[in-house]
Parts: sequence; C-alpha cells; structure tokens
Amino acid sequence: MIAALVLLALVAGSVVCCVLTAIAAVLYKRVRPPAVLDWPPISILKPLSGVDEGLEENLASFFDQQYPCFEILFAVGDASDPAVAVVERLRKRYPAVASRLMVTGAAPYPSNKVHKLGLMLESARYDLIVIADSDVRVTPDMLAVFAAEFQDPNLGLATCAYRAVPGRSFWSTLEAVGLNTEFLGVVLVARMVAGMKFALGPTIAVRRATMAAIGGFDAVKDYHAEDFVMGKLAAERGYGVILSSYVIEHRIGSQRFAANLRHRLRWNRSTRRSRPWGYLGLIFTNPLPLALALWAVKPEWWPVAAAAVVFRGVAGWATAGLILHDPLTRRLWFLVPLQDLASFLAWLIGFFGNTILWRGKKYRLAPDGRLTTVDL
Repeated sequence: MIAALVLLALVAGSVVCCVLTAIAAVLYKRVRPPAVLDWPPISILKPLSGVDEGLEENLASFFDQQYPCFEILFAVGDASDPAVAVVERLRKRYPAVASRLMVTGAAPYPSNKVHKLGLMLESARYDLIVIADSDVRVTPDMLAVFAAEFQDPNLGLATCAYRAVPGRSFWSTLEAVGLNTEFLGVVLVARMVAGMKFALGPTIAVRRATMAAIGGFDAVKDYHAEDFVMGKLAAERGYGVILSSYVIEHRIGSQRFAANLRHRLRWNRSTRRSRPWGYLGLIFTNPLPLALALWAVKPEWWPVAAAAVVFRGVAGWATAGLILHDPLTRRLWFLVPLQDLASFLAWLIGFFGNTILWRGKKYRLAPDGRLTTVDL
C-alpha cells in the first residue's frame, strides 16, 4: 500500500506538470516580437568539428538570411578538418555575404567549442552576436526576429526553443519525439515559474557587453554545459534573459543505439551536475512509466493511470503541436510511450557515473559541472 501511495503521489505530480506545461505553452505562444525599427549589424559564430549529417544545408541557411548587414565566422581546430571544404564551397556560392574561416588549433582547456567561440568573438566586428551549432537549420527571418527582440535595451541574452529533426535512425527518431514532446515542456515551465535563468546550447544571441560582464568565454571554458552557465551568469548580473519567439530546427542526425545511449547519458549526467534539484524534478516529466507502475500495483486505480495518459497527450500536443508545429510527432505519436520509458530509464542511469564521451574524447564531470579530460 505504501508503494501504491508513493506512486499515486508521483503520478499526481506528473499530471500537475502536464497541466503546467500546457499553460506555459499558451503563455509562450502569446509572445510576439515588436516591429523592427533598428537593424543592428550582427556577427554569427559557427564552431565546427567534422561533417555532420546535412551540414552544408544547415550552414547555407545562415547565408540565406534576409538581413541588411551580417557576417558569418567559422572556426575549426585543424586545417585538415573536412568541414573546411564545405565552408569554402559555401563562401564561393555566396560571395556577397561577409564570411571568414579561422583555424584555431587545439584548445588549452577541455572545451574545444568554447576555445573556438572565444577566438571568433575577438575577431567579430559587431556587438550583437549569434552563436549557433553546426546542426542548426534556420529560416531567412531569424536575424530579423533577434533584431526586433534586442530593441529592448535591458535584454542581454536570448536563447531559442528548437524542433528536433532526426535522420534515418530509429533511435534518433525516438529521441526527437522526446525532445519535441518532453524537453521543451521543462523549459517552458521553468520560464513561467522562475523566469529564464539559463540558456540552451544550439542557438544563443547575446550582446558583446553582456559577454564582457560575465567574464567572456573564459568564464565558461571549463564547463560542459557552457550554454546553461552563460544564461545563469547573465541573469545573476541583472541582464534580461529570454526564450526567443524564434524556433530553430535542431538536426540531430542518425545515431545507432549505442551512440544514442551515450548521448542521452551525457545529457543526463551533465544536467545532474549543473542543476541537481532540477534533475530530481525530471521524474515528473515521464508520467506514462509511473502510471503503468501504479496500474500494476493497484489495478483498480486504472482511472488514475488513464488520466495520466490523457494529460501526457495534452502536454505533448502543447509543445510539439502548438509551439513547434512538428510533423514528426503528429505522424509517430504512438512512439511517445516507448520514448517516455527510454527517457525514464536514461534518467535513472544518469544518477550513476561521472564520465561522459563527447566528440571522441572522455571527460570527468566535477560536482559543479566542470570538465577534466580522461585518457581513453
């Protein structure tokens, strides 16, 4: 009976989380950027490492921006990186777009990405900076939306929600369903309850003055979740941090089971180190495994389990449908229960271990989220 009551409390908490997700999605949907009255020049920073699936199309979407003045900076660690050939093809295809390619060499600290970003920031011409990962694809109006939002003089940093788009792998498809129906809900509820005190990695827009105030990229160079820390530091120093009204596409590629499991564990372990109490709260984001467990323990309480299924569907529609307009989830909605189970199991495993694999290297995560390199 005690186990049943504990499960009942957890299912009830999950239902509340689903309701909050739906409310938070509606509130976010109401946000509209103002008309653009000022068009500040923008520098786009693109750290690269290897050729991800769809890389050329991803990068081309940034060259296609309908914006009066912007530049794109690319950085690779080594001149032999195969991404160099992709960048050079695009630079020839778009000669009217100001662009530069930097070779940064090896990083003197664990995060090669942050090393590249720091050098690109030093070389960037403009004061409004957009940082975007190589697996991001955007529409031509992205920079215009940022320009509209940064007309607020109190805004220091904006981060973007994203619609995950998988490749041809089943496991990546499963993960994309989870990102579009579960992860965004966590972000939206945090935004509604406490305000944006963090940032999401795939795309961030930030003022140069804000970066200087938080100590530049040097302040986040030892962290795996440098995006989260950037937003946290900006908020702590009194700068406005928002979840932009612009939604990007996050092309997560085609991972097989082992690679996808490593990716999930990397995210879970990093989250546990960056925000341990928030990680505990993630138990409420997967109501279906909890509802099944309750049904197994107390079959006569099946209406509670059924209610959890309904509310999970409402929350998933609020994020994937209302916000992301995601055709993947609309077509493969029946994968949500399997994804919730996979996510729940990865969450449990994430409590154990403090090492991650990232870009072919092994790292140890300290309790505060800092990285140290471990020999393979």
